[in-house]
Amino acid sequence: MCNVCGCGDSRIEGHSHEHHSHEDRHEHHDHSHDEHHHHEHPHQHNDQLAAEVPQSVVIHHHYHHQGDVHHHVHYSLPAGVMPQQDTHGHHHEHENDHVHSHDHDHNHDHHADHHHHQVQHQPEHLETGDLHYGKGEAEVHVAGVSQRQLLTLEMDILGNNNQLAAHNREHFIENRQLVLNLVSSPGSGKTTLLTETLMILKDQCACAVIEGDQQTSNDADRIRATAVPAIQVNTGKGCHLDAQMIHDAYHQLAINEPGFLFIENVGNLVCPASFDLGEASKVAILSVTEGEDKPLKYPNMFAAADLMIINKVDLLPYVDVNIDDCIANARKVNPTIQVIKLSAKTGEGMDAWFNWLNENRQQL
Repeated sequence: MCNVCGCGDSRIEGHSHEHHSHEDRHEHHDHSHDEHHHHEHPHQHNDQLAAEVPQSVVIHHHYHHQGDVHHHVHYSLPAGVMPQQDTHGHHHEHENDHVHSHDHDHNHDHHADHHHHQVQHQPEHLETGDLHYGKGEAEVHVAGVSQRQLLTLEMDILGNNNQLAAHNREHFIENRQLVLNLVSSPGSGKTTLLTETLMILKDQCACAVIEGDQQTSNDADRIRATAVPAIQVNTGKGCHLDAQMIHDAYHQLAINEPGFLFIENVGNLVCPASFDLGEASKVAILSVTEGEDKPLKYPNMFAAADLMIINKVDLLPYVDVNIDDCIANARKVNPTIQVIKLSAKTGEGMDAWFNWLNENRQQL
């Protein structure tokens, strides 16, 4: 489950571990498929959290023959997270035509504030009749999970992620690499912009790319066609890259030369905003076909970005969009955001992009 939007297909288990933490690592080699399987099972709890929100994270890493990495992530939450029924009824029919019905009453001794944890988050009812589920403490709604549990889960997941992101950042700084996290909705033109950028930069300094998508290696293949090394990270049902994935892919690339590392995140204007990967900057790419209101609809992403690129300006004569309004909306949520207007297809505005890249690299 994504702690930001509640999406995904979590494995919910009722279990708890008290007064201990452990990490299990298992390595399996499947010689018939030439893959390396790496399983991590970290469990970290303190006394209070163990009582309230015990959690385990299972991460499976599959390294394929081209070096690409496929991740499966399962978050395990306590049984109390999901609604439970106290009475269960079932019956058995036997060959001798006897039918047995069984009703089981279960009395559970829960934590004193169990009821508080199970209170459903109610949306804010607006005067128009619209419903706003983002007004709670956690600013997100997941059916059957309280706001307090969501906050605890988010702090746990993001806390662990941020520690590893700091570790990634140490590597990047040590190797004098400008690492940029390219974020956008699907179809904004990220990969086209990236391939056009690499065709120029690769002759000036070392470049590498980490590609994120739920499935396929299509984008990584496009990057490799430019002769720039790339690793595809498939997230499965995951909706964003995290610091662990970047750590694994970075070491798979084994690059230590000064230059550029571009991270093309999963197409999503929501969840990637919350996950630090160790990058120097997030670059939000917005195509003119998406309209001028996206910074207001997805404010967290544009608030987290240092630069907004408005792409596909060659299509302006054919779309009904106001670029000035788009920039104004972005600066409502992030007054310091920089803006570059360009067309990766025609090359218009690309000089401003290259100037921004070189200026930021010189600051390393």
